[in-house]
Amino acid sequence: MTDAHVFSPVILREYDVRGTVEQNLTLADATALGKAFGTMVSRAGGKRIVVGYDGRTHSPALEAALVQGLLTTGLQVDRIGLGPTPMLYFAAYHTDADAGIMVTGSHNPPDQNGFKMLMAPRLPDGGPVYGDKIKALAVLAAAGDYVEGHGQANKIDVSEAYIERLLKDYQGTKGLKVVWDNGNGAAGDILKRLIAKLPGEHTILYGDIDGRFPNHHPDPTVPKNLVDLQEAVRAQGADVGIAFDGDADRIGAVDGKARILAGDQLVALYAREVLKSFPNATIIADVKASQVLFDSIAKDGGQPLMWKTGHSLIKVKMAETKSPLAGEMSGHIFFADKYYGYDDAIYCGVRLMSLIETFGTTLADLRDTLPEMVNTPEVRFDVDEARKFAVVDEVKARLLAANAKVDATDGVRVSTADGWWLLRASNTQAVLVARAEASNEDGLVRLKAQIVEALKASGIDAPAF
Repeated sequence: MTDAHVFSPVILREYDVRGTVEQNLTLADATALGKAFGTMVSRAGGKRIVVGYDGRTHSPALEAALVQGLLTTGLQVDRIGLGPTPMLYFAAYHTDADAGIMVTGSHNPPDQNGFKMLMAPRLPDGGPVYGDKIKALAVLAAAGDYVEGHGQANKIDVSEAYIERLLKDYQGTKGLKVVWDNGNGAAGDILKRLIAKLPGEHTILYGDIDGRFPNHHPDPTVPKNLVDLQEAVRAQGADVGIAFDGDADRIGAVDGKARILAGDQLVALYAREVLKSFPNATIIADVKASQVLFDSIAKDGGQPLMWKTGHSLIKVKMAETKSPLAGEMSGHIFFADKYYGYDDAIYCGVRLMSLIETFGTTLADLRDTLPEMVNTPEVRFDVDEARKFAVVDEVKARLLAANAKVDATDGVRVSTADGWWLLRASNTQAVLVARAEASNEDGLVRLKAQIVEALKASGIDAPAF
């Protein structure tokens, strides 16, 4: 019991462990997590784990503390060093490891960091580590209930193999004019080496890895973070602009007219290609996605499936349905067609270039084939943690009593003659999320009024949107 450790409950998120460094996330937390996760892996029959870290200033120290904890459980720890999260996922497949853990703050502010974990599907209860498994790690640590052993650490380099794998599915020949915005994220080194092997003309913005993110915040779903990329695409007359978040598991894109493509628009275009190889396949998107995406999938011969938001939840559903493609509004896009089924923004960038070339058109023209809708952004607003799920349940009960058309896959998605609106509780923060989409501005005004009314009936002030 001398090694018992209690994590701050706020860092135990639905999909990962994440907090503010030195405030509620410390080196002691990293070591305890290593002991707890190492124990979980060992008791499942695992022997070897791969570990990586992103470009944040505190990531190397957290990685070292994590490895220290893992070694006490007797595991072999293969350290891949600095790089994007998808390279850690690749390393787990490439080396046939039993588990993997990535030190990353993803797209969060520079003072935050965290850990993303996975266990090989072949292990009992394997796959992404989220939800109850993360709670189980906290219980293990609080009890000091660790496996004890003397593990060995090795440094391995999978970067060249990863780059070659990224290139493998590129089908173009002439290449395109592409601007890449690394946003000072962890993909910088990989990206420089990748474009040296791709045909076409390539420019990288903010290629240096700098965890302070001095140029703009690395979240490609926020339009202001894509302004530099849009300007560069215009100035250079580029065919496409591609952006990543801090650990490069989420993609953003702009076309040759410097228009932003949302995550659901990208999935609609990827689905056209994938469905040629997998006719009638299930294509998954989260509940925040446009109806345009679901209609497009059906039109192109696929089976659209609306599912819960969350990259871990999407991955599990993909495996269950044998879906070759899935995606979220957040830019997490998952290819099981030719790839491993995890979210890799660099791979998605290569596939986007390949798709444009093989379709023999431009990204702008492809975008124009999708109907234009009027919608709100994803609106997030604070609601007490103890209240957020109850509010959604109250709204759902009133809607059902009124015979509204409700999809309750994740929160409530309400369809009307104008379009649809969504209200759901975040799994990771004390917030509610709202979104609405209509075919015209008048319809959108009516949908937003319905959200306001639904929240008011539960005593919640609606956000300005």
